[in-house]
Amino acid sequence: MAVKLLPLTFSKRFRIWVFSSAYFSSLSSADCAEIFPETNQNPPNSFEFEQKIQFLSNRLVPDSLIRVLDSTNDLNSAVKIFKWASLQSRFRHTAGTYFGIILKLGLAGHVQEMEGFCQSMARERIPGAEEAFSALIDAFAKHCKLSEATLVLASMNSGGYSPSIETFNALMSALVKAKRDFQDVLFVYKEMVKAGVLPTIDTLNYLLEVLVETDRLETALDQFKRMNKKSCNPNTRSFEILIKALIAKDRVDEAVDILYEMFESGCHPDMSFFSCTIPLFCRENRPKEGIRLFRMMKDSNFVLDLSTFIVLIECLCENLWLDEAIFLLEEMIETGLALPNDVVVDVVNMFCNLGNIDEAVKFLEDKHILETSPYNALLAGCYRAGKLSTAKDLLWKMSQRDIDDSDSWNILIRWMCEQEGIRKASELVARMVVSSFIPDCDTYSAIVVGNCKLSKYKDALELFHQIQAKCWILDPLSYSKLVEGLCSIGWIREAAEVFRYMSKKECSLQSSSFNMLIKGVCDTGQLSEALMLRQLAYYSDTSCTSSTYSNIMRGLLKVDKPKDISVVFSLMLVEGFNLDLEAYCILIQSMSVQNRIKDCILLFNRMVNEGLVPDSERLLHILTSIANHSQLSMVSCSIDKLICREEMNSSIYNILINGLWKEGNKQEAGRILDLMLEKGFVPDAKTHGLLIGSISWEGLDGEPLVNGHAVQDTVSNILVEGLEKR
Repeated sequence: MAVKLLPLTFSKRFRIWVFSSAYFSSLSSADCAEIFPETNQNPPNSFEFEQKIQFLSNRLVPDSLIRVLDSTNDLNSAVKIFKWASLQSRFRHTAGTYFGIILKLGLAGHVQEMEGFCQSMARERIPGAEEAFSALIDAFAKHCKLSEATLVLASMNSGGYSPSIETFNALMSALVKAKRDFQDVLFVYKEMVKAGVLPTIDTLNYLLEVLVETDRLETALDQFKRMNKKSCNPNTRSFEILIKALIAKDRVDEAVDILYEMFESGCHPDMSFFSCTIPLFCRENRPKEGIRLFRMMKDSNFVLDLSTFIVLIECLCENLWLDEAIFLLEEMIETGLALPNDVVVDVVNMFCNLGNIDEAVKFLEDKHILETSPYNALLAGCYRAGKLSTAKDLLWKMSQRDIDDSDSWNILIRWMCEQEGIRKASELVARMVVSSFIPDCDTYSAIVVGNCKLSKYKDALELFHQIQAKCWILDPLSYSKLVEGLCSIGWIREAAEVFRYMSKKECSLQSSSFNMLIKGVCDTGQLSEALMLRQLAYYSDTSCTSSTYSNIMRGLLKVDKPKDISVVFSLMLVEGFNLDLEAYCILIQSMSVQNRIKDCILLFNRMVNEGLVPDSERLLHILTSIANHSQLSMVSCSIDKLICREEMNSSIYNILINGLWKEGNKQEAGRILDLMLEKGFVPDAKTHGLLIGSISWEGLDGEPLVNGHAVQDTVSNILVEGLEKR
């Protein structure tokens, strides 16, 4: 509750007290300057001061002083007059005179002098001082002088006066609304505790609000749980603050828990709560909570406003809650609200998504809807449901009622192009023209799609040139179909022309279509063109993928520019793309060409660790390159992960056995030989000869052998036994 602001004639409510033990003679302006030297830096208006003093000399009473202070424009003069009055015999300041000078100083921002007068009023124990302090706090709060109001509160508290809970709440409310720092609100709360004043639910709600506003949500939740310990039960405002804060932090489930806690508490929300929370839950796609709140609101005889009706019906329609949406629509009509087009469109789309086309038609007829957009939504629903005859009848009725537009015709033309063929679509375009609607870019886009479906890419391209001449643009589907179609017949230059034009119009192309274009450009060896198109993609918001860069890097590899691949790879990393299998293989191959074997090994190990395994041919090529540099031992961990893969064939096993043996890792070579035999693969002649040649120097158990024939027989027996085990 706000404290009522007292007028400047404050002293009329209080008895005028007179000093009885002291006598002071009247003083001139010069005398005051001598007694109060601190004001010499800003001397008062001498003429105004003398004039006011002369007026008060014979009629110095609180009411007169208050009127004089109020009419004195020069602040320093007002302070001098107040101090002059303090020294006069038979005069004592009242709460009203202090109120006037403190308010004047505070509004002018003279905080230190204002605080001094506050302490003086508290020290003198003037009757009515408590009410004066409260009125000052309220006045400063209303004038957004919150620092001044806080200082008055502190002076009041330290002076032994006890502010009311209404005073504390009024100041906290003003601080929260002004979004002041948390410490300012906390200071007031601490002053309240210091004064021994118990908080109310409003106090705690202000505290919750400032905690939430200053991103201290966990502390706010903790305070909420402890409200009962402070003899305060959460009210509708408490729940609203926390629900709103939790949803803002994407903690929707916790917000729902708080909502159900409110249901269980028996708290009866006000209209503000419903208007705030229903849209919040609806926007988070929580129709269950939204409709329950609506029913609770209806039981409380509240009437929902139009914007909340709209967002709730939209949520129900999106979730296909047909009965609830229709019920709410009827409620809206009964309330006397006109049905907005957006609401009707949402309901029509819901009927169509449920496959209830006939019910949608009946709904529009029953509600006497004569707007175009709901009927267009129904036409689109017929299109998706494949109900061509219904769509034709509907378009005819729309034309008869004069509620059709270009979009109405284009929806059906698009359908004809995709299903019925160009000839029937052209007939419909002719009827469209007869109905006084000129074909637009959507009409042309539909016919482009129709031509592409029939592989008439030349005709589609001619239509594009007409669109280009009119400075129109293709819709996204037509754009993608045309680019893909032109690429499929090898018209790469023409596809690039379409992309350049559309990019300048800031139209994005599907990633798959763009990658097809880049591949086509790279396959023709136009690498500089590919890089230029990639840059255009960036400016037109066309999404590149790892495949985009892989296609460019593959093209660079074909034209023997491995160093340029590293540049493209750097671009790829800068833009945050992860390497796919194709990119790994191309990079490894380019590093191999440059004899950068350490980089090859690093990339190969990383590729396998990510679970990416190339086909047998590529794997053989990579491992052969590593074996030729005698570095197979550096990829031994990756080899272990590949052993049981289907990509491992006899050629790869032979490369591994030969390479490891030559590197001196004979034990590992033998282990892979065993695995090779278990797989049913037979070593080739080179591997067989290598093993036999080696064993002639060292026996199977590490003992030297003399009989070379015996050794050959032993190795042959090992191979035979391995095959027999299979």
